Amino acid sequence: MPESRPPFPPFDEETALQKVQAAEDAWNTRDPHRVSLAYTPDSVWRNRDSFVTGREAIVEFLAAKWEREQDYALRKSLWGFRGNRIAVRFQYEWHDHEGQWWRSYGNELWEFTDGGLMSRREASINDLAISEAERRIVGPRPAHEHGVDIPIR
Repeated sequence: MPESRPPFPPFDEETALQKVQAAEDAWNTRDPHRVSLAYTPDSVWRNRDSFVTGREAIVEFLAAKWEREQDYALRKSLWGFRGNRIAVRFQYEWHDHEGQWWRSYGNELWEFTDGGLMSRREASINDLAISEAERRIVGPRPAHEHGVDIPIR
């Protein structure tokens, strides 16, 4: 039986929101293997200036990312959806090995197979240095905040 991950396209608002929250929850585990299972074995990514293809490469990419980006905490918001595609905006905060905190802002475009696995992910991301006192994203999103939009600044 082929792999699948509900909900399945075509997406409506409810199922698109479910996909976005599931992605946020998985990425906040910082477990590259767990995260990779939401993608097809041959999934194609563009992340900033990196191009990644396949689950093994995704695991390697994410392991290196979370080695650099310490105490990573993410929030995603649904931007739009149609058919088998979802657009997301996100913010995450992290610190580097020198202790500098960063807030990273971005947009992602996702494309899914009929079985609900992501076959394509394109991410554009910018980083802003912040002080620890400016942090507003700490740990996974509490359940009562699921679906709540994130502020731009």
